[in-house]
Amino acid sequence: MKFPLALLLAASLAACDGLEPETLVKGEDICGLCRMPVSDIHFAGQVTMQGELPFFFDDPGCLGEFVRSGQIKGRTAVAWVADHRTGDWIRADRAIYTRVPNLTTPMNHKLIAHADAASRDRDPAARGGTLVKPEEIFGPGGPPSGEPS
Repeated sequence: MKFPLALLLAASLAACDGLEPETLVKGEDICGLCRMPVSDIHFAGQVTMQGELPFFFDDPGCLGEFVRSGQIKGRTAVAWVADHRTGDWIRADRAIYTRVPNLTTPMNHKLIAHADAASRDRDPAARGGTLVKPEEIFGPGGPPSGEPS
């Protein structure tokens, strides 16, 4: 009876590698860059790393600045952004980014993310925006995607 329990425990620990998105507590979790409380999931981002607590961000631009700062260099990490329309977490390396000049964002980067073109097209906030390449936000390597940077 002990063997199946040990196997189950080992499998659950292996699945919990720290690279999945964590739940954001609005107003309590603090932006890892600008130190302001994250107040709107629709603009939020996060970086998860093996064996560490996540770093949350209140704006995709703050997440990009954090990645470009090199603080996660050499670590296994994944960056996540919230789909602006749904609030669902999506991997930052798979997201579509739009800069909307007349949109008010938490840190005024005027960036929003979407899971795909269909979500972007259904989001009225994206109208009038222009597509932005991930490298423009995160630097030449793009957002971390689970491989050591």
